[in-house]
Amino acid sequence: MPVFDLIGFDGDDTLWHNERVYRMGRERFRDILARSGVQASEEAVDERVNQTELANLRYYGYGVSSFVLSLIESAIELTGGRIPADDVRELLHLSKQMLTTEVELFDGAEEALARLAATHPLVLITKGDLLHQRAKIDQSGLGRYFRHVEVVSTKTEETYATILSRYAIEASRFLMVGNSVRSDVLPVIKVGGWAVHIPAALDWAHENGDLPAAGRDRCFALEHLDQLPALVADLGRVAGAPTRPPAEP
Repeated sequence: MPVFDLIGFDGDDTLWHNERVYRMGRERFRDILARSGVQASEEAVDERVNQTELANLRYYGYGVSSFVLSLIESAIELTGGRIPADDVRELLHLSKQMLTTEVELFDGAEEALARLAATHPLVLITKGDLLHQRAKIDQSGLGRYFRHVEVVSTKTEETYATILSRYAIEASRFLMVGNSVRSDVLPVIKVGGWAVHIPAALDWAHENGDLPAAGRDRCFALEHLDQLPALVADLGRVAGAPTRPPAEP
């Protein structure tokens, strides 16, 4: 078992609430469509938005801006191009509300980071709008626990391999913690790292997936962040070597 030289954390829906803001946005969107006379079920509207979002990831990436552009595109399609300008303006206002929503940490997030930062270098690896992610990091007050911060457009095997190469970390000595199987677990396992999956009560369906069959011995599932420091300590003890305190930057 490894002694980790670097522990990575996802931000959205791992350290702080995020998906519920998007759920609110979808609810507002359905209200706007109903006001415009769209006769469609909640499921049909959500499916259209999902399809549009996934098609637009290659153009806009992840985040609020991409989401709201997809809402506007979906509204144009669902109304046959008849959505009023005032409704488009309301969707633009919605984006600003989402971008300025107060960050709320998950219970135990700061305590877990504080304990682990005392023994390991930590890196935040989060995807989305650069300005928005930086603002959430600042507002969260968690930035002081991280040696490095990486805001990326997507999380793939190449993304993780590039980050590990930049910091001269062997994949076998890297642990990633996050709520997304697709983004925080599968690509890390594939490059030879370790992963901890902590599911959130609310998740975007696109981020769901099955835990890997191959490499399952390097993947762990926890219910809460406050269980993480004990797991890391146990892995270090099994390795037969103490965890190393982080070197000074």
